[in-house]
Amino acid sequence: MTLFTDFGLAQPILKALSAEGYEKPTPIQAQTIPYAMEGRDVCGIAQTGTGKTAAFALPILHRLSETPKPRKHKSARVLVLSPTRELASQIADSFKAYGRNLRLTTEVVFGGVTISRQEKALMNGVDVLVATPGRLIDLVDRRALSLRDIEILVLDEADQMLDLGFIHALKRIVTLLPKERQSLFFSATMPKTISTLAESFLRNPAHVAVTPVATTAERVEQSVIFVQTGRKQVLLETLLRDPSIDRVLVFTRTKHGADKVVRGLDKAGIVGAAIHGNKSQPQRERALAGFRDGTCRVLVATDIAARGIDVEGVSHVINYDLPNVPESYVHRIGRTARAGATGLAISFCNDEEKAYLKDIEKLTRLKVPVMPLPEGLPAAPAASESSDPRREQSGRNGQQQRGRPAPHARGHQGHGQARSADPNADRGPKRRRGRGGKPAGNGQPQGGQPAGNQQRPAQAQRPAQGQRPAQGQRPAQAKPAGQRSEGRRGDGAQVAWLEKSPRRR
Repeated sequence: MTLFTDFGLAQPILKALSAEGYEKPTPIQAQTIPYAMEGRDVCGIAQTGTGKTAAFALPILHRLSETPKPRKHKSARVLVLSPTRELASQIADSFKAYGRNLRLTTEVVFGGVTISRQEKALMNGVDVLVATPGRLIDLVDRRALSLRDIEILVLDEADQMLDLGFIHALKRIVTLLPKERQSLFFSATMPKTISTLAESFLRNPAHVAVTPVATTAERVEQSVIFVQTGRKQVLLETLLRDPSIDRVLVFTRTKHGADKVVRGLDKAGIVGAAIHGNKSQPQRERALAGFRDGTCRVLVATDIAARGIDVEGVSHVINYDLPNVPESYVHRIGRTARAGATGLAISFCNDEEKAYLKDIEKLTRLKVPVMPLPEGLPAAPAASESSDPRREQSGRNGQQQRGRPAPHARGHQGHGQARSADPNADRGPKRRRGRGGKPAGNGQPQGGQPAGNQQRPAQAQRPAQGQRPAQGQRPAQAKPAGQRSEGRRGDGAQVAWLEKSPRRR
């Protein structure tokens, strides 16, 4: 098979493909489409960016056009499951583009938006439903959707589904589907857990495999820069001042890290936006729209964006943090060098991440070339400016109550889907309980016992309850507004209070 016309697809579909400029199928499309058009189950292994969406969308649209049926109330004929909102939206857009000349309806449902609107959209039934597992279960539980009439099931990016904790949702969904159906199962990798899951979804499937995940995109030029953690931000800003970096995806390991990088870019006068699981759906859509139309040059993302963001013209991918899962590296750098273009992938690696780099090189069987630090790179900022959120928070006197992270570090948990979407969420700074560096009554940091402060009396020397001064006799103690009246060892201003209270054990 060398052309789409060789598959026997319906003319309205071929007309839409011609309008999109597609003539020759990719390897995964050439292998999958004939099996799918025969009605067979398919188990496909292919990494992102290989054209999987068209591989299952085209035969599905052909079947729906050849066997038209009236839509049923609160039901669908085709169900496509996707791990992330962004990928779900892109799959739905592809179905609409390829089926533009067909009288078919496509809807997409995911978390982070009003569920009542989605219930209304499903009221009269749809032909193709693209969904994330969490929101699909919500709709089923609310009796806004029935899965008993599903004819074709597609499970895309199955390995990421498991990574994001959707295994229980998938097992429940499969029990709600009719046994007589066609199933198309796709994954970038096929470990034992994925094979076991595939067995529960598929019946005598045809197996297709192209471009194993370990095979990095050949057109991506890779390099690594060894740099201290505290200098990563200035290194990124230095690289981004190169006008040849047209549109760049920057990957961080945590949500907090992504937000922190964007704040640093903003201070440097570089327009950037963050996208991760704690962002609301409108925020994510605005960030992607700005990245696509060029108003936002830099998109900073967690691994939620490693699969599913298909943006043309991404010239560079920068791994601000190396991923601890080597397969994620391949998916990340696959965001560039798409559709025949070339691209560059630059990774920042500190001492702690060298082990991750070794794992990546072992998986890809390639040695990543080392790039030297740019000449004249500024030194690392002060400790309070470093990327360690705990160190960053500890130096801020009077901005927060004891043990409570600053507002920008808390993050707001959205709906369940959003929480699942990024397993490496930063949980904010840990409470510090050291003796030094805590605010005294005057708001100034103290180190150890201040001058004139006597050591706390032993338990036996403490005054008995009856010997303690009355309320009016207690020495006055000024406290900053909002500060808790807790005993603090090492804080002379609190000693009188400590002597009047039994020590908590």
